[in-house]
Amino acid sequence: MAGEQQDKNWPLPTFRFDVSWGDVLKTAAFQEVSGLDSETQVIEYRHSNSTSFSTIKMPGIKKFPNITMKRGIFAKDNAFWDWYNKIGMNTIKRESVVVQLLDEKGNPTMKWTLLNAFPVKISSPTLKSDGNEVAIQTIEIAHEGITIENA
Repeated sequence: MAGEQQDKNWPLPTFRFDVSWGDVLKTAAFQEVSGLDSETQVIEYRHSNSTSFSTIKMPGIKKFPNITMKRGIFAKDNAFWDWYNKIGMNTIKRESVVVQLLDEKGNPTMKWTLLNAFPVKISSPTLKSDGNEVAIQTIEIAHEGITIENA
């Protein structure tokens, strides 16, 4: 009983997660996901008859940075390039992207959902004739908001 209580006090590790996107929720394994942030701009204001020589601050518009994801390249897997190639002048198929942090049994513990996401940049690996690294592809995704849920 004491061991079970103690386990709940440990922070979650970040090395087991999955990413899915789209209507059919395709899932892909990634090496790294970064940028799951949110920021609120600060509006500073001072009215003309204020007796204080400083401004007041209030919350303004929320900003969401682009999400960067890295994964190994697999033969005949062009899912992100196909999605990226659908970009046209002011047209793109926007998707929901779901990032789930998993526990040791593979059950979701936290879930980040990116709203109206679309790819803005894909980087291919650096190719070296004397290298022995895995080929890693990077995709950068813009989105219009993020929601967080706990399991």
